[in-house]
Amino acid sequence: MEINFQHKKTFRYQILNDSPQAKTVLYVLHGYGQLVKFFIRKFQSVDSSILIVAPEGMHRFYLKGNYGRVGASWMTKEARETDIMDNLSYLNSLDEQISKQYPIEKRILLGFSQGGATAARWKMNQSVHFDATIIWGSDFPLDSKNAEYLKKEENNYFVIGDNDEFFDAEKRHLLTEQFLSLGFKTTAYQGGHDIDAKTLNDLLKEIQNSKPFGTVSD
Repeated sequence: MEINFQHKKTFRYQILNDSPQAKTVLYVLHGYGQLVKFFIRKFQSVDSSILIVAPEGMHRFYLKGNYGRVGASWMTKEARETDIMDNLSYLNSLDEQISKQYPIEKRILLGFSQGGATAARWKMNQSVHFDATIIWGSDFPLDSKNAEYLKKEENNYFVIGDNDEFFDAEKRHLLTEQFLSLGFKTTAYQGGHDIDAKTLNDLLKEIQNSKPFGTVSD
């Protein structure tokens, strides 16, 4: 007989561009087997006015065997639904903490690879309002139930490299069509399964200059 119970756990995250006046936060969710202390380096070229927050997945493990390099993941197929709910609770609490520490007015969400599915679920949880969402090199989670409302938004983006080793040409085409059907703008860049700095910064500039992002709420 399987029984679940809740117990307090300690999470960790990394920050770049730490400024007490930060009004825009970019949450970046890493891929499978990555650690945030390395993943966050991919965002060093982002404008210093944007606070970057990189939460780390709950599950850490040795990448090869039982020693050596360590990676983290958001979930596996085991206890999947429980991990999804725990991830959402963790991320919502993180935003609460960030919102208390900084005068945040705008939120951008980026999920890379496995983190893309987690980002999509966080977006569709709707507990936190994101002014823009970027799903990068990732599938869209098929278990999502609130995807239809995404079609009403303007600042949702899907990004993928034209040589992404995890998705062949047919799969990239199918993913692009799927995201287009959900109202996402799509971008392809020359490169593999990684964060391309130029593409990222061009996209962030487009987002910041867009009308929905620039509109101040009443």
